[in-house]
Amino acid sequence: MELRVYYEDTDAGGVVYHANYIKYMARGRTEFLRARGLSQDLQTRGYIFPVVRLEIDYLSPAFHDDLIKVDTVVEEIGKTSITFRQQIIRPADGKLLTDGKVTVVCAGLTGRAKRPPPELLRALQTK
Repeated sequence: MELRVYYEDTDAGGVVYHANYIKYMARGRTEFLRARGLSQDLQTRGYIFPVVRLEIDYLSPAFHDDLIKVDTVVEEIGKTSITFRQQIIRPADGKLLTDGKVTVVCAGLTGRAKRPPPELLRALQTK
């Protein structure tokens, strides 16, 4: 997924504020699922996916008006969890900006963990 860095994403120096990379990664996961035929309708069917672990290495800054790309792949599928590997890259120079892992748990609307629905598991295994 590609996106543009807007002024509102940056600090006074025109550098992307660190917490915004987490938002970019969340959008990347959403678009990853959308590209595989899944959308937010899983929530209307009683599934939510809270983040339970986040690791991120900030390697190089992004700046106002940069075009950046969020690459998302599935790293591991557990009984109730899914771990995504996500990298944010600036295509103009190929610079790796962040490298991270995000683990989400499939849960019901009450917050109790449960197995992901079969259509999600199939979609996650699609290249």
